[in-house]
Amino acid sequence: MRDMLFFLPLIVLLAWAAAIDLRTRRIPNWLTGALMASGLIQSGMGYWSLSLTQSWAGLGVGFGINFILFAINARGAGDVKLFAGVGAWVGPARVLEIFAASALVGLVIVLWQAVRERRMQTLVRNSAVIMLNAASGDLSSPEEPASPEASKQRLPYAIPTLVATILVLFSGRRWL
Repeated sequence: MRDMLFFLPLIVLLAWAAAIDLRTRRIPNWLTGALMASGLIQSGMGYWSLSLTQSWAGLGVGFGINFILFAINARGAGDVKLFAGVGAWVGPARVLEIFAASALVGLVIVLWQAVRERRMQTLVRNSAVIMLNAASGDLSSPEEPASPEASKQRLPYAIPTLVATILVLFSGRRWL
């Protein structure tokens, strides 16, 4: 119960980010900044076993691993900053666990959408193209059309981040 109360600000901020991301496909800087700042502040207050150094390390790991995906156009800048904020709250090991869990949650959501919208063949074909390009050293992802329908199909990644954070933090297990 104590853990749930301790992480309540993190969960509230992530839920807020998920709601905004779902509606606008953007995460405001003030929200990601508040997430990062509150994570660093809580580590310096002595309520939790996370030191200020671990909080900074988590911020760096959360930012770094997602910046790589941003650099190949697989994530948005808001997602990078959002994960940096999560890392500031949970530290480097937990942010890696949340990153892995969010990838799995995102995969389930994308598969569900593809089946529901009868786009599974397109998803498999595009995934094969990305894999073949990656095997030849091209890590860029294909450009998406600029239509409003394409932007609605793109996964608002704050949602899998929220779900994964809740699952990892409240599962009672340490994976790393």
